[in-house]
Amino acid sequence: MPIESKAELSDGIDTEEFNSGFEDRSKSDWMARSDGRMEFKGESEPSFPEEEVLEEKIRDPLEPLNRIFFHINDRLYFWVLKPVASGYQKVFSKEVRIGVSNFFSNIATPIRLVNCVLQANLKGAATEALRFLINTPFGLFGFLDPAQKEFGLEKREEDLGQTFGVWGFGPAFYLEWPILGSSNLRDTLGYIGDLFLDPITYLPSTPIRIGLKTYEKVNETSLRLGEYEDFKKVVLDPYIAKREAYHQNRKYKIKERK
Repeated sequence: MPIESKAELSDGIDTEEFNSGFEDRSKSDWMARSDGRMEFKGESEPSFPEEEVLEEKIRDPLEPLNRIFFHINDRLYFWVLKPVASGYQKVFSKEVRIGVSNFFSNIATPIRLVNCVLQANLKGAATEALRFLINTPFGLFGFLDPAQKEFGLEKREEDLGQTFGVWGFGPAFYLEWPILGSSNLRDTLGYIGDLFLDPITYLPSTPIRIGLKTYEKVNETSLRLGEYEDFKKVVLDPYIAKREAYHQNRKYKIKERK
């Protein structure tokens, strides 16, 4: 989701530096197709054989319950998250919001670094370590991303769910969690494990931890307003389309690292 202009901000900060830490996420952007299946767009695109995609059946034994949670999440988005994110978007510029996204990404470095090590991806681990050592002191605690802009050090999107997949564990079955959204049994266990690597987990105050995670979600949503609405307009069954999009995206990321 690139910034329209790379002109400098009034305080002399180059917007390209804000943008660099956020562009990676565009690689997992997707667009829905009218038949309910999903396509990915961006720099990296899944290239599964058509037969494999068509024949693969996603296990969903809890579909009735998952659909209830999907509906709850859908209503929470339109009734709570979208209005809050829209108001937030009007107050803060896109450059500032991308900087906030970069800041939270920098805090989460231990998650990516440790999972690179667990996948025997030492180059990725070294990249994450260098990014943190550069962006923390020279990028306003990660608000900017000089590691990518000046040295070409791209962030490695890793988590424990992907690590389990690289180790050979399958997704088991699909899950839709309230608030958290799409997952599966493997990725849910991975998410719990990643919490122990997240520095925010160790803050002494529960309200502060919840507040920071909520703020991160609102900020991230403000950068993607309209995407979910567009997605729902062009699919027959949003639940099925979202489930398949999640499954194929995770499958692609794991295949990419094997």
